Amino acid sequence: MGNRAELCCGAVDTLKGHAAIRGVTLSSFYETAPVGVIDQPPFLNLTAVFETTLMPEALLKVLKKIEQDLGRKKRYRWGPREIDLDILLYGNQVLETPSLVIPHPEMHNRAFVLTPACDICADWVHPVLQQPLHMLLAQVAMDGIGPYRGDVPCA
Repeated sequence: MGNRAELCCGAVDTLKGHAAIRGVTLSSFYETAPVGVIDQPPFLNLTAVFETTLMPEALLKVLKKIEQDLGRKKRYRWGPREIDLDILLYGNQVLETPSLVIPHPEMHNRAFVLTPACDICADWVHPVLQQPLHMLLAQVAMDGIGPYRGDVPCA
């Protein structure tokens, strides 16, 4: 919801400015059809890879704070939202807590996650499935995903 590119870039800028995060690399931006609740505008997706000294739960708190600062409102599952930041992978760690599952439990089924991830880390091996991301991408339907054709105010 709102200016999707500006919200994404606001999140990226905040990540780049965080003292515990460095070396942020971005994928291309992709416009994707919504999943779950389909009666809503297309989503804008990208992936960022970076180094951090934050542990996974602390990183999740940082991401949720960024969402809040960018105006995310609680609505309903899979509904429209201003911004949604997820931890897909954290090195080779496998983690399951009440608030966080790493690797993201649905990433291997979603072209809108794997396509941008493969832009910047296609050879990264999924720590549970033991397959590189590019091989996981080859196994999912590519319906509803395409390049974003709008202006992107961040790099």
